[in-house]
Amino acid sequence: MTKNKLLSKSKYLNGLQCPKYLWVKFNEPDRVPRFDASMLYRFNQGHLVGEFAKKLFPDGIDIPADDFTINLKQTEELLKERKPLFEAGIMVDNTFSRIDILKPVGDDEWNIIEVKSSTKIRNINFHDVSFQKYCCEKYGLKIRNCFLMTVNNEYVRQSDIDPTSLLTTSKIRIQGDRATSEIQLRVDSMFSTIDSEKCPAVTIGKQCNSPYECPLKEECWSFLPDNNILDMYGSKSSAFKLFGKGIYSFKDIPDDFQLSGKQEIQKGCDISEKPHIEKKPIMEFLNNLEYPLHYLDFETFSGAIPLFDGTKPYQQIPFQFSLHVVDEENTTPRHYSFLADAEGDPRAEFIVSLKRVMGNSGSIVVYNQSFEKGVLKALAEMFPEYRDWVENLDDRIIDLLAPFRSFHYYDARQKGSASIKNVLPVLTGTSYDHLEISDGMNASLAFLGVISNSASAEEIIKIRNDLEKYCALDTEGMIWIIDKLKKLTVADSDDED
Repeated sequence: MTKNKLLSKSKYLNGLQCPKYLWVKFNEPDRVPRFDASMLYRFNQGHLVGEFAKKLFPDGIDIPADDFTINLKQTEELLKERKPLFEAGIMVDNTFSRIDILKPVGDDEWNIIEVKSSTKIRNINFHDVSFQKYCCEKYGLKIRNCFLMTVNNEYVRQSDIDPTSLLTTSKIRIQGDRATSEIQLRVDSMFSTIDSEKCPAVTIGKQCNSPYECPLKEECWSFLPDNNILDMYGSKSSAFKLFGKGIYSFKDIPDDFQLSGKQEIQKGCDISEKPHIEKKPIMEFLNNLEYPLHYLDFETFSGAIPLFDGTKPYQQIPFQFSLHVVDEENTTPRHYSFLADAEGDPRAEFIVSLKRVMGNSGSIVVYNQSFEKGVLKALAEMFPEYRDWVENLDDRIIDLLAPFRSFHYYDARQKGSASIKNVLPVLTGTSYDHLEISDGMNASLAFLGVISNSASAEEIIKIRNDLEKYCALDTEGMIWIIDKLKKLTVADSDDED
């Protein structure tokens, strides 16, 4: 093996997912796209959780991780002190792992504690900890037990964060000699891959999205046609069966290949190059709408560490809404909006502002009702004086996602998705591409940038303006979608199913 190539824990996990990705990481790293803002935010959440985990071990020693050489040297020295170590670096035989928490037990043993910002244990976590145990034992440490520390999503913040309640520790079983030998075989295989002159040829498959979406996915999937079978609605099992037979387009799927009803619609639209329109259920949906129509959309943020009293980890905190009200058919919409300032918990002002502009009658049109209903329910729990009002809103909500999720309308250009980001441009020709903020995640991160004081005064003005434009398009876009559906149901067309 090449002496200057070090197989770290993260690269080992990359290799488990895809040998091509592993090879590229070592040999052509410029091919790997940089992490986007949402991924960097997730890394930051992991760091924050890790800092609270350290508070559970007040006698622990934090080993600087920025300098690789210093980290290794200090780890070697501090192991002798038999105290909990944070970020201990273990390198042996060109493998390297940094341990979140290495806790001494007994006279000469250690426990490994891996800290995650997730709320559930995943299979990849076992591989993660197994590699750490492998490195530690090859180094000469005796490992007694391994633990995973995750976030307790039932924890409710009251005043200062309580790490003992925020975090949950679970003992996990890592097999002994057999696991070590299996890891050694995988490590040897990975070094062979790394040292290969040629990038391994890997067929695309489920590993492209599991356990994480591979950064090379766009590159590896670029040979597929624009509307391909991997856009198939629902489980991708059938899609990969077809792919294995060399079938990439819906129109090439054999007639005797079993598809679900929605997948059959996708195939039909690809062949006909026309949308699928079921007028009767669309008309039934439209007939349920009662004026005045209130087109409503929320923007929220969430994080592993709850920022405000009375909130839980990853609870959606609403900071913005857009509301377009159409009093009667063909009347000009009235627009109302709310965007919290950068100080304190926005929820009280949010619900006060929402009640002020929401009428007491008429349908409330949202896109994906489970989200808005969930936010409203949490607000009613926090502010019980609004419970009856929220329940009244809940009864009036109509989900515009429904006719698209049911494929009562489907166009091949949606690529199997019923998201408003896919439906709006297909139906109306308007997209989010021209906006500086074009999706909910970026909206959340932009607002968090404002409240964290990481943006200048000039940047804050621009961010708030961009947020207003984005949220307003969500609600105005729903008006355009409804108007288009109305026209489709009355138009004389040969496309009716």
